[in-house]
Amino acid sequence: MNGLDLGLEGKRALVTGGSRGVGRAVAELLARAGVHVGISYHSREADARRVVENIRALGVRGWGEGGDLADRAVVDRLFARTDSEFDGLDIFVGNAGIWPVDDVPLSDMDDERWHTTVAVNLDSIFFTTRAALKRMDDDGRVVLVSSTAGQRGEAFHSDYAATKGAIISLVKGLCVEVGRRGITVNAVAPGWIDTEMSASALRGPGRTAIDDAIPLGRVATAEDVAGPIAMLCTPLARHITGEVLNVNGGAVLVG
Repeated sequence: MNGLDLGLEGKRALVTGGSRGVGRAVAELLARAGVHVGISYHSREADARRVVENIRALGVRGWGEGGDLADRAVVDRLFARTDSEFDGLDIFVGNAGIWPVDDVPLSDMDDERWHTTVAVNLDSIFFTTRAALKRMDDDGRVVLVSSTAGQRGEAFHSDYAATKGAIISLVKGLCVEVGRRGITVNAVAPGWIDTEMSASALRGPGRTAIDDAIPLGRVATAEDVAGPIAMLCTPLARHITGEVLNVNGGAVLVG
């Protein structure tokens, strides 16, 4: 079918934020490994449709459901679709989120920006992870996408860093709650990724400085991050839980 044997053939996965960037790369990589994949997307229906077409072309089931995951009603609809398509879940990848572009010190940050970032990056993770666990079979896999900012902070983006740090804390507690069921819960913490979300920073004059601050000499691609996420979903990682896997080219060692 696709030649990528990760021991996952026939599994059922839901990937949030799957219409572009890391979510797209994860969804398509899992499909190559024989996984049936559903994706959520915020509003980019045409992009989501292309991802679903790519998934189905690999001989597995694929589908997409749109809407804002900070809205409980949307999450309920997403998981009703999951129930009808899959009748259970083996893998959940919580990837949906935003990175506010403007540099704003906390002293000047308005309520709207703070609440929007928390809702999109953290409330959505709570709603979707809770729903996924209610449907997950024993020995399932949960991978939540955090960030290096969640570990060392990020000046002028304290709202973003706070939500990503909270995801790490959630992983640490949740892995204990579900461990007896054989479910693993881990975080992947990327640094800079060359995706649309970070395009404003990476296409600007500061790109050279960003590359130079990374020991490997370049920012990650979406595929660079998708591989480690997929690995954590495989039987090879069955005894890894509560961990934060850094995918940043070594950037945290020199910054």
